[in-house]
Amino acid sequence: MRVGFAGTPEFAAVALEALLKAGFEVPLVLTQPDRPAGRGMKLQASAVKQLALQHGVAVAQPRSLRLDGKFPDEAEAGRQALIDAKLDVLVVAAYGLILPQWVLDTPTRGCLNIHASLLPRWRGAAPIHRAIEAGDSETGVTIMQMDAGLDTGDMLLVEKQAIAATDTTARLHDKLALLGGRLIVEALELAVCGGFHPVKQPEEGVCYAHKIEKAESAIDWRQDAAQIERRLRAFDPFPGGQAQLAGETLKIWAAERVEATGEPGTVLSVDASGPVVACGSQALRLTELQRAGGKRLAAAALMQARPISVGERFDQA
Repeated sequence: MRVGFAGTPEFAAVALEALLKAGFEVPLVLTQPDRPAGRGMKLQASAVKQLALQHGVAVAQPRSLRLDGKFPDEAEAGRQALIDAKLDVLVVAAYGLILPQWVLDTPTRGCLNIHASLLPRWRGAAPIHRAIEAGDSETGVTIMQMDAGLDTGDMLLVEKQAIAATDTTARLHDKLALLGGRLIVEALELAVCGGFHPVKQPEEGVCYAHKIEKAESAIDWRQDAAQIERRLRAFDPFPGGQAQLAGETLKIWAAERVEATGEPGTVLSVDASGPVVACGSQALRLTELQRAGGKRLAAAALMQARPISVGERFDQA
């Protein structure tokens, strides 16, 4: 089976590595163009491109696949690369470009997507973040036959993954990336052995995981402590939580709930574990913080340079 692959970040690279280790022939990889990164803002290849080059796999990086879009020449070059690759199937994982119908129709068996949720819950761009933020007890991976809709295609394989009370997006991402790599190998092995048994997505339970915006990092201390704590875990590693204290912006990366009450945003107590801040319901002990231009630090280490006192009050978002 000739398997093309379209993906960009580390989540996708894990799946590509699983396909290569399983012995599938991968003649072509599509990934996003190199982007500036790091302090020097030098162009950096995606995790998928780096892995593909290590294995000698051809890479195409069109800025768009729309033949009638802004970059028709690049789209046409991508189309020709896909045709020349003579693919049986194209596996898609966090690619970052919309696939026009001509892409879906090019491989003999169509396109399969590795989606990090239990569809139809959390269709869209940020399913891992939104599942944690919402307080879901479980999520998972769905292998889906792609169609023209947004994560609306028939389900081929589904496996659940519990969400631990301490899971951040970074930790859950790594668990789901490994699960996605295993499931896509299973899906393609099933295809080789005789095919799938597609299941239509239920009409009930549809919700969308909208893209994470930097502005969402602002903490509203009037919310429940549990809600704020989930958001902090959901927004780690991006964009984190953010609050103003005496005119200084502090990033808040981790916190734990405390049974205490007070005016939202007020520092109720301080010890070596961190300051306790009142919320709309209960309170949070802030355990990992960051000053502008500084590093993420345990609260005790940060407070050596920037003491936080009882009675100080964080500004409201």
